[in-house]
Parts: sequence; C-alpha cells; structure tokens
Amino acid sequence: MSQPHLHQYVQSAATAARHAGALLARHAGRPASVQTKRSAVDLVTEIDRSSERLIRQSLQRATPTFGFVGEEYGHRRGRSPYQWIVDPLDGTMNFVHGVPFFGVSIALVFEQTPIAGVVYDPCRKELFTATRGGGAFLNGKRIKVSSTRHLSSSLLSTGFSSRFRTQPVQYLRWFRALEGASHAVRRLGSTALCLAYVAAGRLDGFYERDLWSWDTAAGIVLVQEAGGRVSDFAGRRVVLEDGRVVASNGSIHPQVLRVLGGSRGR
Repeated sequence: MSQPHLHQYVQSAATAARHAGALLARHAGRPASVQTKRSAVDLVTEIDRSSERLIRQSLQRATPTFGFVGEEYGHRRGRSPYQWIVDPLDGTMNFVHGVPFFGVSIALVFEQTPIAGVVYDPCRKELFTATRGGGAFLNGKRIKVSSTRHLSSSLLSTGFSSRFRTQPVQYLRWFRALEGASHAVRRLGSTALCLAYVAAGRLDGFYERDLWSWDTAAGIVLVQEAGGRVSDFAGRRVVLEDGRVVASNGSIHPQVLRVLGGSRGR
C-alpha cells in the first residue's frame, strides 16, 4: 500500500481514537458497571464496549471493505486483505480505579503484519502514530527510541496477565532477573502505552507474555518506526497470535533476551 494511502488511513484511525478517548476520559474512575471476562482480574466495562462500537462505526465509514478485529466484539471479515485490530480501552484496571494511564490502540494489518499504528492517551492528549517506512510521531513530531546502551542503565516495563494468579513462577523469575539487571522494571498497566513509551524513548524496553494481538499490533509499528527492535522471547519475528513480545531501543535487546533465556522456569 502506498504511503499516501497509509497516511490517509492513519488519519481515519486517529480521528476514531480521539473520539473514543474523549469518551474514556469522561468516565474514568466511574464506569456504571464493571464485569469480569476470563478471570476475576480481567475486567470489562460498558465503556470498553461503547468505545469499540464508536471506533468500529467510524472505521467502517472510512474503509468499508476492511476487516475488523476488536477485543470486545470479535472479528468481522472484510472484502479486503487489510484488517483493523483494535483495543478500545487498553488499561481497563487503571481506568476502573481512576488511574490516568490507559488508552486506545488501533492498528492496520496486512496478512498478519502490522503496517500502521495509532495509540492515544486521552488523559495527556498524546497521539502516537506510525506507518511502515514513514516514521513514528507524537502529536505530529517525530520520535525515536532511547540511546541507552546497557541493560544496567535501562528502565524497563512489563505486565502480568490474568494467568499470573495460577502460573506465577515464570513471571516472577523474569521480573526478579530483570529488576536486578536494570535500573528498574515498572508495571504500568497498559501494554499499548508502554510500547508507545519505548518508541518515544521514555522506556528503554518492554517484555510480556500472554498478550493478544490488539494489545501489541499498533505498538509494534511505533517501536520499529522509531528505530527500535521488536521480537519474541527467542529473538524471532513476532507472530501476533503467539503472545510473547520483547520491545526495546535495539541496543539493549540482546541483553534482555539473554536474561529472559537464562531465567526459564517450569
């Protein structure tokens, strides 16, 4: 797809993300209802669903032939090989408790390869955008990953999925190993925003397992287009359905992979 077309589609996604973000900002900390999905700590609210409906309607008007995959309402097959992958509220736990670190994630994917991404933080009104081969931007200004060269001087982030309560050992092994090898490892509660922060040089790296495609697809494009590296835990190309992602500024990537590989549990 040509760059002008990608730019047009990113603008459509950005418009949808801003509208959905305004909805999230109005209801943060006070959703009318909170339910659980896969576990007691996997939350969903009526605002998650309203946000996804809003985004879906907006993108369908702009790109009626494209497919759509959303966290809340699933898959709609399109007539085009292009597909939107959407997390309408990434960081629902933070949102429910009024912690201002959550956002909207929208990616455009071609044959399972993310080619454009938008992540919007409605609390800070920060819009992260990227297109394959076109660079990464924050509110229209180009961004790049950090210049940190050594893991020992880096600030990392991770997340624990809902499986942590039943399978905590490996999460804790990785966390302990990387906490000891870096300045610190933060658990911020939004994968999409953490990946955007890696792209912007605010974080030096991020790792997590048990992720969904809507968690990572937009952030992968952001990091790569900001000059960083994204892989699975073995250093291979990320397969969205695999659920394991390591993102970094590139310089520390081999060091992070070594620690993850040396901290295998049962």
